[in-house]
Amino acid sequence: MPSVYEAAGGDAGLLRLAEAWHARVMADEIVSHAFSHGFRLDHSIRLATYWTEALGGPHHYSQRYGDETAVVRLHSGNGPHEEMDRRAIACFDQALDDAGLGADDVLRRVLHEYFAWATTVSMCRHHESADDVPDGLSIPQWSWDGLRT
Repeated sequence: MPSVYEAAGGDAGLLRLAEAWHARVMADEIVSHAFSHGFRLDHSIRLATYWTEALGGPHHYSQRYGDETAVVRLHSGNGPHEEMDRRAIACFDQALDDAGLGADDVLRRVLHEYFAWATTVSMCRHHESADDVPDGLSIPQWSWDGLRT
């Protein structure tokens, strides 16, 4: 069985998804607030590279950009934001279709479950302060059966 990364089209498929998601969130009046302070021009490339590693592809994110600690710290210290999270997940679900990844129901479900978990659990553990994020976290790995432990 191919990895989720392979089923999603590898690097090219996940880059299409990251670009489609970014376009969707920038057009959303609530979610776009997360980017109001600015963002890297290579955001979509970095996001796709992160998803690649998380979904069973090469570990290029960790090799090039950093570990999970850096990613979680970037998303921490902003207080609870449940509505933003819900809307970001809705944008992701729409982006699956935009990127041509929505036709396979199993793949759609697994990608939705991964993104919803990453958004509402993994990235939301440290609402109070980014300083609370422990050092040395590894990027969580997600498979067809969910989070790999």
